[in-house]
Amino acid sequence: MKKTRLSLMIGALAAATLSTSALAQTTITVSTWAGPNHGINSMVWPTWKGWIEEATDGRVTVEVIHDLGPPDSQMEMVADGIADATWVFHGYNAGRFLATQLPEFPTFEAFSSENASAAYWHTHQEYLAKAGEHRGVDVVAAGVHGPGWIFSSELYETLDDLEGERIRVGGGVMGDLSNALGLTGVALPPTGVYEAGSQGVIDGAMLVPEGLRSFRVAEVFPHTLMVDGGFYRGSFTIVVNPMIWDQMSEEDREAVQEVSGERLSRLFGYMMDVSDERGVEFAEEMGHTFTSLGDEDLETLRGISDDLIETWSENVSDRGVDADAALEYFHQQLEEAAEQDSVAPLVPQS
Repeated sequence: MKKTRLSLMIGALAAATLSTSALAQTTITVSTWAGPNHGINSMVWPTWKGWIEEATDGRVTVEVIHDLGPPDSQMEMVADGIADATWVFHGYNAGRFLATQLPEFPTFEAFSSENASAAYWHTHQEYLAKAGEHRGVDVVAAGVHGPGWIFSSELYETLDDLEGERIRVGGGVMGDLSNALGLTGVALPPTGVYEAGSQGVIDGAMLVPEGLRSFRVAEVFPHTLMVDGGFYRGSFTIVVNPMIWDQMSEEDREAVQEVSGERLSRLFGYMMDVSDERGVEFAEEMGHTFTSLGDEDLETLRGISDDLIETWSENVSDRGVDADAALEYFHQQLEEAAEQDSVAPLVPQS
């Protein structure tokens, strides 16, 4: 009788322990809006999940859910608790984000998206967060995509060749730049470029090299006009709902933050670098042509860029950001990031 009672007590204690363990498990639900084969889904989220599980001994994990909403609704969904985390492309939220345009301006220097993302993370934390543009969510990483080039059905060699051409554009600096260049901008998501190009609705597209393969751009546009560093870049952040921290211990919170920040930002940028390389290789196999903008046009583009930066600096100062200091800091961080080890060895290779 005593043995039976003891066995029941041990069983109840074990059940309670298991129940407590189950309750201690925290799942970060990630909303993602790109296709399943995009690098954010095939590389970034799985790697971040692995880092988090390792850092917390499995107490915290990540679950990715597709198609909860369109790209421009993602941050609000996280703020409202529909998902715990997501990635935000600022160009899809016209009027809301301004400080985040800092890494989007042409630099006329080639650099990796991994290094740019690390530099952007530190610049955001040091200067840009003061603008309060991510109210309602916590920023845990920042990212920059690859060089924005112009893909086209006809060969473009000069800025004059672009005037009046129907070119796909997005938001942010890309949109401002297209206006300054005299393009006829056509607002389309990247996923709509192939169809619009094949039907002759657009003459070309402002996109990143990744799109040559992932969005089949090389199949409809056989030419690329390039600038070192890109005509523009695009800025992203990875954000979480602040309430997610209440679901984990202080130890686990610190562990998750340790594998986020610069480390997660570098991972995002590395993913973009790999995707761009694959896009260029794919286009080259198809006989794609790559043309660099000439020196005279580069000077014209520099002047346009300077004007855009001046306007941005004036506007962003109203949001409490020291634009000149932030720009200088970003370029300083970019140089320092290039001297550090890549995140590549930490990423599972597919």
